[in-house]
Amino acid sequence: MTRAMQTTLAILVALVLLAAFGTFYVLEEGEQAVILQFGRPVGAPATEAGLHLKVPFIQEVRRFDKRLLIWDGAPNQIPTAGREFIWVDTTARWRIVDPLKFLKSVATESGAQSRLGDIIDSVVRDLVAANPLVEIVRSSAWEPPKGEVLEEVGPEILAELKKEVRLGREGISQAILTAVQKVTPEYGIEVFDVRIKRLNYVESVREKVYVRMISERKRIAARFRSEGEGRSAEILGNMEKELREIRSGAYRKVQEIRGKGDATATQVYGGAYGRDPEFYAFSRTLESLKESQNKNSVLVLTTDSDYYRYLKEANPSRAKARR
Repeated sequence: MTRAMQTTLAILVALVLLAAFGTFYVLEEGEQAVILQFGRPVGAPATEAGLHLKVPFIQEVRRFDKRLLIWDGAPNQIPTAGREFIWVDTTARWRIVDPLKFLKSVATESGAQSRLGDIIDSVVRDLVAANPLVEIVRSSAWEPPKGEVLEEVGPEILAELKKEVRLGREGISQAILTAVQKVTPEYGIEVFDVRIKRLNYVESVREKVYVRMISERKRIAARFRSEGEGRSAEILGNMEKELREIRSGAYRKVQEIRGKGDATATQVYGGAYGRDPEFYAFSRTLESLKESQNKNSVLVLTTDSDYYRYLKEANPSRAKARR
């Protein structure tokens, strides 16, 4: 075999191998594919995992994900039916169910994400603008609080709390999903759910809400403070009343004891006077002298005073000498 023949055979083998490798392609689990020939789709999409055939060199395989995909939109500023401006952040789960339609309409996943954003944002804006804020933020199973909690809020907030919820956030989310599902099949897309991920007031409305919350808290604090001051005054009044009663009782007891003491003293004095009037007079004179004197007192006695008489009787010789 000449060298030329060997070269030709090698080239033929290489071409056969290339054709063999170009004829087969493998789809993994979670993948689906569309065959393109000269840029146009041909045949039915391949949706099952395994080994598949195609014409080598003139056909190519365009693969698409068959699993659930996530669409996460940017927050949008939307007015509600009551003209309250809020930020609405939504998310959705979707998948490609018809790769041929998908390829013809949006071509790629990034194109599908962009188209889903336009559809979902439009539906969300329409439904949010058609419903009051209470329907968007509350659950359909929400019930207003009862009992003492309602006594702490003002009439305006009380009216808000008692508003009935017709749809609720779940109902609005379901309405969004229903509206989106009517549009997406023409793009080969199936949307499984749409969720309102987060709601928030815009800055200007948020400031007003904070001011109202602060005002409400101050009103409640003032009511509690007033009740506390009233209770404090009541407690202090009761305390003063009890103190007056205690003092009155103590004073009455003192007077009773003092009266009994004075009566006993009178009896003692009367008994002493009855036994020895002269000694009683002498004792009383000494007591009055003691009570009327201090360390700086000067005593001046006349000759006819009782003090002088008792002193004279106690020492007659000294009294005569002084005369």
